[in-house]
Amino acid sequence: MPLLLVHLREEEKGADARLSEVLSYALDGYAYETAMEISAFEDYVNRWRRLEKTQNRKNPVQGRILFAVPLGTSGINLELYRLIRFLREHPDFLNGFVGGLLVDSENDLYSKSAAKDLVFAANCAGCAFVGRPLVEGTRTLSNYTIVSNNLGTDLMGAYRESAAGLVKEVLGTDCVRKKCPKVLVLHASSHKTSNTYAIWDRVKEQLPEMEIREIGLRNGTLSDCAGCPYKMCLHFGEQGSCFYGGVMVEDVYPAVREADAIVMLCPNYNDALSANLTAFINRLTSLFRTTRFYDKALFAVVVSGYSGSDIVAEQLIAALNMNKTFYLPGHFAMMETANNAGAAMQLPGIEERMNAFAERIRETLLYR
Repeated sequence: MPLLLVHLREEEKGADARLSEVLSYALDGYAYETAMEISAFEDYVNRWRRLEKTQNRKNPVQGRILFAVPLGTSGINLELYRLIRFLREHPDFLNGFVGGLLVDSENDLYSKSAAKDLVFAANCAGCAFVGRPLVEGTRTLSNYTIVSNNLGTDLMGAYRESAAGLVKEVLGTDCVRKKCPKVLVLHASSHKTSNTYAIWDRVKEQLPEMEIREIGLRNGTLSDCAGCPYKMCLHFGEQGSCFYGGVMVEDVYPAVREADAIVMLCPNYNDALSANLTAFINRLTSLFRTTRFYDKALFAVVVSGYSGSDIVAEQLIAALNMNKTFYLPGHFAMMETANNAGAAMQLPGIEERMNAFAERIRETLLYR
């Protein structure tokens, strides 16, 4: 079946004009269907599902979907929230799909937050996303200043070309499965008391076919990024290094290069990633100068003491999928709520959810 374009309506007059122009350019020459209402979206997915059942392949071809969201000046598109509600109500509806999205705003704010909400909802419904799945048009398009200089075009031209590149990526991306995938696990947890690590410890028991390496980033082992000038960062990145050295250069960079996937173990204490895991993401910039991560999958275990696991999961999406180009498998995060040490293993249904998470990792990475 052709690509599905989910082009959401926007009531504000003229708010969709620029996005429609960019879509026309990016989709020129491709076969695609357009859904502007949830009923059409649902009909397409159901037809694709019936076609999928006729396939008999070890690694079936995935459905392809492009979301297009005009936000107007307010940053609020009511159809977007209707779609998010629908996706939350149908948690497996997009299993087997790979997606990307264009978000166009007549404001310099809100585009990333709207995109993050949509990607999270669609991912929880099973949709995978290519690395760097977001192409956004802000009011001024100043976010394309560097891209336009590199391409030798104006800001609008850079916007069009970025959208065209995204369409190619959505249509061409397939997660490469291997017989013995390499998995890098990053954490800053105590093995004895961490609910997050306890969940992962049980999950990894079910992944004997994989080569798993764990690196702990505890206090005192990792300095945060201090924002070196671009040329200095690039210089060290070209050498596979970083000005600050340490465990990032000696252990983490080589492990990231070799890995087919990373698993982030993220306890939620203050509705944010822990300082050491944030430092890892920031310090990854030096390696990112010379290495892209489109072929590496991102998984996470997020445990909150009270609530807010979705906030931490969205931070991972924004930082590692949208920014650092990691591939985002469907249902990428296992999210639980547990406070006291050991409480996670006592949660109702936890064994079934851990089994399901392990199986998602296998389905994404393992050639069978």
